[in-house]
Amino acid sequence: MAARDPASACSVDSFQLKHMHLGLRVEFGSAPGSGSLQGSVRLELTCLRDGASEVVLDSHPTVEVEKAALAPPGSRCNRGGGGGGGDGPESGALRPLAFQNRPFARFGSALHLTLPEPLTCGDTVVLEISYQAGGGPGISCLDSCQTAQKEKPFLYTSGFPVLNRSFFPGFHTPVVKSPYSAHIQVPEGFTAVMSAITWEKQKDNTFLFKMPLPIPSYLVALVVGDIVSAKVGPRSHVWAERCRIDDAKKEYDGVIEEFLTTGEKLFGPYVWERYDVLFMPPSFPFGGMENPCITFVTPCLLVGDRSLADVIIHEISHSWFGNLVTNAQWGEFWLNEGFTMYAQRRITSVIYGAAYTSLEAAAGRALLRQHMDATGEDHPLNKLRVKIEQGVDPEDTYNETPYEKGYCFVSYLAHLVGDQKKFDAFLQAYVNEFKFQSITADDALEFYLKYFPELKERGVDTIPGFEFDRWLSTPGWPLYLPDLSPGEELMKPAEELAELWASADPNMEAIRAVDISAWKTYQLIYFLDRILEKSPLPDGTVGEMSRLYPKISKSQNAELRLRWCQIVLKNNHEAEFSHVKDFLQCQGKQKYTLPIYRAMVSGSETARALAVKVFGATAPQLHVNVQNYVKKILGLNTEEN
Repeated sequence: MAARDPASACSVDSFQLKHMHLGLRVEFGSAPGSGSLQGSVRLELTCLRDGASEVVLDSHPTVEVEKAALAPPGSRCNRGGGGGGGDGPESGALRPLAFQNRPFARFGSALHLTLPEPLTCGDTVVLEISYQAGGGPGISCLDSCQTAQKEKPFLYTSGFPVLNRSFFPGFHTPVVKSPYSAHIQVPEGFTAVMSAITWEKQKDNTFLFKMPLPIPSYLVALVVGDIVSAKVGPRSHVWAERCRIDDAKKEYDGVIEEFLTTGEKLFGPYVWERYDVLFMPPSFPFGGMENPCITFVTPCLLVGDRSLADVIIHEISHSWFGNLVTNAQWGEFWLNEGFTMYAQRRITSVIYGAAYTSLEAAAGRALLRQHMDATGEDHPLNKLRVKIEQGVDPEDTYNETPYEKGYCFVSYLAHLVGDQKKFDAFLQAYVNEFKFQSITADDALEFYLKYFPELKERGVDTIPGFEFDRWLSTPGWPLYLPDLSPGEELMKPAEELAELWASADPNMEAIRAVDISAWKTYQLIYFLDRILEKSPLPDGTVGEMSRLYPKISKSQNAELRLRWCQIVLKNNHEAEFSHVKDFLQCQGKQKYTLPIYRAMVSGSETARALAVKVFGATAPQLHVNVQNYVKKILGLNTEEN
C-alpha cells in the first residue's frame, strides 16, 4: 500500500471517492487575460471507517468557496451550479455544512468540512460545494493576442502535478481515481472540450461530458475557445483554432491510427475509445499533456511535412502507462515516465526501425547527461524513488531522471528477461493486472518477479551492483545503459559531416558529396548538435552551410529551428538574426524560447540588444511563467504584473 501523499491534505484514509461532477459556467473578464469559473463540484463518497466526522479536500487560496452542503445520496447532479441550469434537488434538500479553508502549503490549502454527525463505515455521502475559481496556477486565461486567431480569448486548465486544486476542491493525489462528469456553460461563439469519452453540445451553449473510467484528478482537463475539429482517423479528431484546423488535418490525417494500433498490439486494448489531439495557442508553454481521450500539444508540431508527427507517440504511450496504470505517489514518477519512454521506443522501433529509435534514445541520454552534469550526479533528485517532504511542491522535483533513468531501468528489466517477445507479453500482463489502479514501485517489481519466477529464483533483484533497491534509492548515472549501437549507421555519417564543416578550411567538394536529403529529424538534430558543440566555426562557414542546406536553414521544424538559431547566435552570423526573431515571434514554448534567450545574452552586443528588442515586442503573447523566466535571463524586474 502506498504511503500517504505528503503533497495532499485530503481524507484519503477516511473516504473513497466514487464519482465527481462539475457544474460550471465560464466567463471571460473585461480585462485582458481574465476569466472565471463559477458553479459547483459534487463528490460522492463512501466512508471507510467508523466515526468519521470531517472531510478534508485539497483546494487553493484562489478558490472562493461560497457554501458547502450534504445532498441526499443518489440525488442527481446539479447541472450548472452557478448558472448553468439545473435538474438537481431542490435547495431545501441540501443540508448546509460548516467549512473552513486552512493553510496547507505554498501550492495549496486544505478545505475542512464538518459533517452533522459521525458516519459509519460503508455510509455514502454526497457533498456539494459551490465556488468560484480563476487566477490560480492551474487555470490559464489567454488574451486574444496570445492566440493564433487573435480574435477571442482562450481558457485552459493544466492539472499536472498538483495544480488542479485551483480548478476545483477535491482529492488531488494520484493515489485516488474516480469517474467524473461535467456540465460546462460557455459564452456564445465558444466551444468547450474536456478529457472525457462523451462530448455533447446541449442548449444554452452548455456542453455535457462523461468519463466513466476512473482517472486521477490531474488528468481532468478543460479547454474553452473558438475551436473546431476535423476527423483524421476512425477514432481520432484534431482540434484547433479555426485558422489552424486545415494545417492540423493535413499534418495528422491518417497518421494517428497506426500509432494506436501498434500500441495495442504491444500493450493491449486502447480503453479510452477516442484519441483526439488539440493544438493549443502559440503561447502554450509545454510540449504536450497526455489527458485521456484528448492530448493537448504545442502548435510547433504543425511543420507541414509531418517531420514531428511522431512526437505524439509519447503521449499515446501514456494511454497505458500513466493514465491506465498510475504512480501512487509523485516520488515514484518513473512508473509513469520510465515505462512510457520504453513504450514509446517500442512503438517507434516497430514503425521506424531500431536505428532511428536508437538515435532518438541517444538524444534522450544526452539530455540526462546534461542534467546530471548541471546538478551533480549525487543530487538527491537523481534517484528513481525521491522522498518528497510535506510542503514541497512535486513540480520542484521534476527533471530528466524519471524519464531517461527510468527508461534505463525498464530496459534493464527487459535485458534480464533476454527475450523481447516475452517482455512485451509481460508489459501486457502488467497493464492488465494494474489497470485503473495507482501503484508503487514495490507493486510493479513484485509483479515482475512473480511473472518471471525463474528470475526471482536467480535472485536478479539482488545482483551486486545492480540491486533493484540501488536502482531506486541511489542517485547517479544509470547502472545499465541499453545498447544504442543500431543508431551508429545514422550517427557516424552525421559526425563525419560535422567534422568536415568544423575544419579550418572545409573541403566543400567532400561536403557536397554527402547527400542529406533523406535524413530524418533525429539524424539532422544529431548533426546540428555536433555543429553546435564545435562552434564557433571559421568565418563564413555558417553562411555557406545555410546556402547548401535550405532543408535546415529554412525549415519550419521547431527542433531544427531551435538548433539553427543557436548555431547562428554562437557564430554571431548576423545575416540570419532575422530567423531568430521570427522563431521567437511565432511560438512561446518554454523548451525553445529560453535556450535562445540564453544564447542571445551570452552572445555579442548585437545579439543582446536583439534579445531586449524581441522580448519587448513579444512579451504580451507569452505565458506569464515564460515571461518571468525570460526577465530573469535578461536581468529585468521579475515582479508579476
